Amino acid sequence: MANFKIRKPVDPHVLLLEVTKSERISPNVVRVTFGGEGLGKFTPLGFDQWFRLFLPRPGQDSLKLPTRTSGLWYAQYLATAKPKRPYVRNYTVRAYRPDGLDVDFVVHVDAGGHSGPASAFALAANPGDQVGLLDQGVGYHPRSEHDWTLLVADETGLPAVAGVCQSLPDDAKGVAIVELPSLDDRQEFRVPAGVDLRWVAREDPAGVPGRLALETLRAAELPSGSVYAYLVGESALVTGGRRHLVEDRGVAKQQIDFIGYWRHGHAAM
Repeated sequence: MANFKIRKPVDPHVLLLEVTKSERISPNVVRVTFGGEGLGKFTPLGFDQWFRLFLPRPGQDSLKLPTRTSGLWYAQYLATAKPKRPYVRNYTVRAYRPDGLDVDFVVHVDAGGHSGPASAFALAANPGDQVGLLDQGVGYHPRSEHDWTLLVADETGLPAVAGVCQSLPDDAKGVAIVELPSLDDRQEFRVPAGVDLRWVAREDPAGVPGRLALETLRAAELPSGSVYAYLVGESALVTGGRRHLVEDRGVAKQQIDFIGYWRHGHAAM
């Protein structure tokens, strides 16, 4: 869900990449680095550049990737027999170098030791494992002048917040609210001096992600002047945050962009 017009990728192709490194960087995040010849065709755009990530299903010897890069890729994907279809998930570039692209996976393991396909992949990733990547462009896209920037996210939106902060000019002003399962999941990245980064952590690890970030936003003292707000993460967080900004703080709808990465209690395809 979103009300923004995405800045399109540059000449996207379905790229075949391979794992070069995997490490748990905090209690709830595994960072996987991808490289290979396909990475040479990737064009970094900064900000919250995102992509479709095609992951192998258990028992697949090789990835059967779509060859189309327009919206028709999905029709081609659905036409593939399910046992041969890769899993598809959306992720944000955490960092890019010519020899490596870092992707942060928030890993969840339930009481029975089970996890979703993306978490399972990240936890078991080994050098040489292959994935597919289709660049989708950049979501952060203010269309008018503004005095300051507001960023709100849960842990799944942390890479987007990091990418945006690293791409903002040095004189940027704003507030970033990021909810995490634990303060031990905080990360270091460039933040302009005028941007106030506020980390909040759930007291209950089993709590619903996004609720605390929304509560923090509602109670926050925010700068005056015109704002561009960008809200990313769990669906209820971003829709609730947008509603609060419009109804309680009088922010014009066209000054707010939002995207629900996922819905609590609902599995992705």
